[in-house]
Amino acid sequence: MIRPALSLAKRELVRFFRQPHRVVGSLAQPLLIWAFLGAGFSPSFRAPGMGELSYAEYFYPGVLLMLMLFAGIFSTITLIEDRAQGLMQGVLASPAPRMAIVLGKVIGGIAIAMIQATPLLIAAPFLGIPLGLSGVVWILFGFLVACLGFTALGFLIAWNMESTAGFHALMSIFLMPMWMLSGALFPMDHAPGWLWALMIVNPVTHALTLIRTPLYQDPTLFLATASYWTALLIAVTWAVVCLGLALWRVNRVERGVAMPDPSAS
Repeated sequence: MIRPALSLAKRELVRFFRQPHRVVGSLAQPLLIWAFLGAGFSPSFRAPGMGELSYAEYFYPGVLLMLMLFAGIFSTITLIEDRAQGLMQGVLASPAPRMAIVLGKVIGGIAIAMIQATPLLIAAPFLGIPLGLSGVVWILFGFLVACLGFTALGFLIAWNMESTAGFHALMSIFLMPMWMLSGALFPMDHAPGWLWALMIVNPVTHALTLIRTPLYQDPTLFLATASYWTALLIAVTWAVVCLGLALWRVNRVERGVAMPDPSAS
């Protein structure tokens, strides 16, 4: 199972680097949104309980999370393209376990996300955010959990889709709102009650906590708080459940069309 999974993951990486427009698009959109919103909202933004934090600083973890989202989307939308080109049928007909398909896509998506998001950590010192080695390690762990959840959820959706247009439509009404309601764009503190409830049950909110907290707190402080461990439990559970559902969906035997009984004629 490991060899075909790694082969599929390698294929995702090769495909990613052979498509320069995809590399530029997945990086440029979050950075442009960060630049425009940061410049527009910083003069009037005040984050409750976070001191004189500019909007560019507040939105920085949300940009990193957006990269996780786009990496998960683009790495699973290729599943639809592979099915249309006949590659997926060949993989399903091979002796390789079907679990290798899920693991290959997920590993490839995580690798692409790490390659994209990790270099952006060098922007933290320029925003006045000091990062130690231990903080970077915990942020990378947050990347891993968030990308696992996004990629596994994207795989689960893409597996049932017949066209990339349909996948983009579901992404617009499902995956993007999960990111928007994670606290990436605005704090939860002063949100209306109904919106706060949606944000608190959103697992992406807790995945963002795993990325944001190490940016502003020392690990010796946040590891002693129950809020961080609660966020960790919810985010990891979300990622594992999405991965488990994806594995279940691929391993599920499709029910074919019933053939007519010759004796009945």
